[in-house]
Parts: sequence; C-alpha cells; structure tokens
Amino acid sequence: GGSKRVEGRGGNEDNLMKILLLGAGESGKSTVLRQMRVLYGGGYQDEDLAMYKPTIISNLVTSLQVVLNAMGALRLQPLQGVEKHHLTTILACVDPLDEDGRVEVKLREAMHVLWSNEGVQESFKQAHKYQLNDSAAYFFQRMKHILNDDYIPNTDDMLRARVRTTGISEDDFRIGGVTYRMLDVGGQRSERRKWIQCFDDVKAVIFVAALSGYDMCLYEEDTQNRLQESLQLFEAICNNRFFQQTSLVLFLNKVDLFRYKILYTDRQLKQFFPAYDGPPFNVDAAAHYIQSEFLRRKRNPSKTVYMHFTTATDTSKLQLIFDLVFDCIVTENLDRAILC
Repeated sequence: GGSKRVEGRGGNEDNLMKILLLGAGESGKSTVLRQMRVLYGGGYQDEDLAMYKPTIISNLVTSLQVVLNAMGALRLQPLQGVEKHHLTTILACVDPLDEDGRVEVKLREAMHVLWSNEGVQESFKQAHKYQLNDSAAYFFQRMKHILNDDYIPNTDDMLRARVRTTGISEDDFRIGGVTYRMLDVGGQRSERRKWIQCFDDVKAVIFVAALSGYDMCLYEEDTQNRLQESLQLFEAICNNRFFQQTSLVLFLNKVDLFRYKILYTDRQLKQFFPAYDGPPFNVDAAAHYIQSEFLRRKRNPSKTVYMHFTTATDTSKLQLIFDLVFDCIVTENLDRAILC
C-alpha cells in the first residue's frame, strides 16, 4: 500500500515511536497494519474501501482458478459439456472487470454455476493439499455480493484482501499523546534485503507468524515449511544486535485457521513437527508447543518477548491486544530512557 500520514506529523519528533512490522510472507502483517488504520487512523471511508474492489474480485477469481486447476491432481470427475465451457471461461480470465469496473456477465454466470458443482466443492474441501489463499473460503461465501454490479467492499472484505506487500509502507498514528510510526515491509524473501534500512532507531518490533502455516510450504520455495521459515526468521530478528534495546512483540496469528485444522482435519502437528509429543486434536497443547519453539530461539535470557495469540481479521479482539502492546512499549522505553 502507499504511505499516508494520519493526523499530520506534529513538530515533536521526541514523542515518535518507530515500530517495525516483520514476518515471513503470508503471515498477516499487512492485515495488522490495516487494523491499526481501522482502530486508530480514522478508519476507511467508502472511497478507500472501493479501491479494494478490483483486488477482492481478482482474489476471488484467482482462488476459484486454483480450486479448478487442482481437480486433475485430486483425480476428481472432469467437468463435461456446458460446465467445461464455463471452466474455459474462468481459467482464461486475466482481468475480471470490464472498462466500467463490472464483472463480465459470462464470467459471473460461469463462476456461480461451477461453484455449485459437486466436484468443485470436493476440490475446495481438499484445499489443504494445495496452496489456496487464506481468504478464499471467506470470499467464496460472499461470492453473490462480490459479483454484484453495485458491490462496495465492507471493512471485513478489505481486511481479507490479499495484496502482496512490496517495498515499505509507513503510517503514523497518534495514540494517547504518542505518535507511532508503523513500518510494514514485504515478507517474501526477495523483499527482505530492504529491511535493514528500516532498522535505525526502532523502538519496537512486532513479529507476525502464522500458526496455521505448520502444514504449508512457502510460495517462493515448495520444500520449505512456512512455520520453520518463520522460526528461523524470528531467531535472526530476536538475536540481532540492532534489536538488543528494542521491545519485541510476537503475534502468533491466524488462530482461527489453526484451530480449524487441528480440530477438524487429519493434518496434525506431529506429522510436520515430529518432536511434538502432546495429544492430537488439542488446540491449546499444539499452540503452546509452537509458542515454546519460538521462545526457545531467544538467546538473551534477559530479553522479554511479549507474546499474543491473534486473529488479525478480528477487530475487537485485536484492539484489546494493541492496547496492551502499546502500554508495554511505552513503559519499556520509558524504563530504558531512565536507565540511560
């Protein structure tokens, strides 16, 4: 996203707290930043939300393309006749909107028809076997609305829109007399070399990791487990000499998706992390094991890591967590200033 200043910058740079949002790709960092705008930055007006419409429609179409493409590998009944024709329409689609910003009628019909097909539904049920965007299920449920001509995204739709962060986006927020400058940096491997230029004078790092990535691989590299990648990255960040004097906050994110996988699928944690010896189908035990894996990587015993389990798409729960986090950051930085 572009950077935009919230509530002006104020002349007083002393009261500025620079916070870095870090994490591997697909961890939910940008959703955390959007929530900050919803909660502390005056929110999103209709015209801001409308800007997400092409992205959301594109996310929806791409997700359906992924589900349809997976049918072959899953050995599901191939589509026949008119449905095969609809399939071609969807797979050939590069830009779903016409010049008036509406979804092509032919595409809309094809999507509705195929989404109600049993084979397509079966492919979607087995989505854990291939890489499907985390927001896909949510957008599929909202498909009728989204494909409507007069559709305007609501805040929940916007929070789930998938935009790959490239470069660095920054926002200022005023909360309780303090200005927080939040920097969100792309998480994909190719983006990480840009991180170092943001490290100067950072007061806090919020590291975001997706719990639900324990059974998934990276987009960039099919063999690397997403949670392993997050653990390695966290280890590098929390032991980095730049951050010796920096508050460190860990968001173990996507609890909702994690909970679903552990409770209702056969993809148990032990399959992917053999050292886990807790019970299967137990969300708390699995989450606490992952938490301990992160904390084990911290080499400096006197460094505190503030840990929170989060679902970044849940605004009210996240507000409670933010309030705690900002409190800790201010207190810790005051203590440090006194000690200096």
